Amino acid sequence: MRFANRWRPLSLLAATVACILALGACSPGSLGSSDEGGGTTTLTFLVDNADASLKPAQALGEAFHAKNPDITVQVQTRPGGSEGDNIVKTRLSTGEMTDVFLYNSGSLFQALNPQQNLVPLTGESWVGQLDETFKPVVSVGSELYGAPITSSTGGGILYNRKVYERLGLQVPKTWAEFMANNAKIKAAGIDPVIQTYQDTWTSQLFVLADFHNVAAADPGWAQKYTAGQVKYAQEPAIKGFQRLEEVHKAGYENKDYRSMKFEKGVSLLAAGKGAHFPMLTFAVGTLAASDPERINDVGFFAQPGDDGAKNGLTIWMPAGLYIPKSTEGAQLEAAKKFVAFVASPEGCDVQTKAYPPSGPYMVKGCQLPADAPQAVKDVVSYVEAGNVTTALEFQSPVKGPALEQITVEVGSGLRSASDGAALYDKDVKKQAQQLGLEGWS
Repeated sequence: MRFANRWRPLSLLAATVACILALGACSPGSLGSSDEGGGTTTLTFLVDNADASLKPAQALGEAFHAKNPDITVQVQTRPGGSEGDNIVKTRLSTGEMTDVFLYNSGSLFQALNPQQNLVPLTGESWVGQLDETFKPVVSVGSELYGAPITSSTGGGILYNRKVYERLGLQVPKTWAEFMANNAKIKAAGIDPVIQTYQDTWTSQLFVLADFHNVAAADPGWAQKYTAGQVKYAQEPAIKGFQRLEEVHKAGYENKDYRSMKFEKGVSLLAAGKGAHFPMLTFAVGTLAASDPERINDVGFFAQPGDDGAKNGLTIWMPAGLYIPKSTEGAQLEAAKKFVAFVASPEGCDVQTKAYPPSGPYMVKGCQLPADAPQAVKDVVSYVEAGNVTTALEFQSPVKGPALEQITVEVGSGLRSASDGAALYDKDVKKQAQQLGLEGWS
């Protein structure tokens, strides 16, 4: 993975975008795109309202309009989470979806019924430039339906490099080494592990980021899981829940883990008041906004497992950019042109300038900046070494909605690891049955 250009620290905007109603459109002018200049086609573009999605979308719309003055990109926003999912599915089912939209790849993409609702893009010229790892996560059968938008993301442990240097610690490759580091960190009066359960989604990382270790122990586990032949309550998958429980029982969490929010946790890590934060590397965008002077004090390592020789990274694929079948005629041609722009090195450069990338892009020829944040460089090192496994949600359509509530309970000592894993197995069974998968009766 080569590095090029220069990464520009994220600027703090004085004004916020006042267009967060789920179905309301932001005016093109408010996002930097305009119908002025004789524009004849307006593309509507739906994204979630998180900065990591919204800022690149705005920048892409502006850059595309500059190259194509006859096409204006009008960005609309929706909430994240289950509320946003419902909006996407409702608008697709009623034929009222925007001309293009950003949504998850992997298991959540599969739930959109792509064959019925989305325009296949298999024959587009840019498809050959996609990383082979990405193609399956936006495909059904022989058809590909999406282009990557934003970068890939590492899942594991963000850590404070200055704390490690001061205490003479080495990046751990086994769980035993990680827990030994935690003991030394606690003895130094620093919180070993930051948890931010006020934002419940952040509680899942010890389970989800452990998937490389699951796959290292059983390379066929994802396929067996989809077929209903293995469970989270069994080895090796239960270990993610056990690791979450072990950290809590050892007293390694910050005392206010129940009430702390994600953004506060990022700042505490940057300041060295906590040493580890199990998290996705998209947090570097938050870090660039809140603590830009400390962005390179934070590094990243993959979640350690039992075997240091098999240590490697669980990686999340980028979101997808999709065209619904309700987009037709001139709108469809403009939409395809916009998607091709996004899935190009030029599109990657536009996104990099708008928001810090969290890992490598999935388009060949896209380069990360030479001064990318240290945590991102750490992710790249795993990718270049080939020590990566895509997260389970990109290998199986089965993912239950209750995981974040269950991991909060396990991580707070309210439920045992074994009970939590068994409860999650019941949760995913419902979804598997809704998907009509065999082996889940």
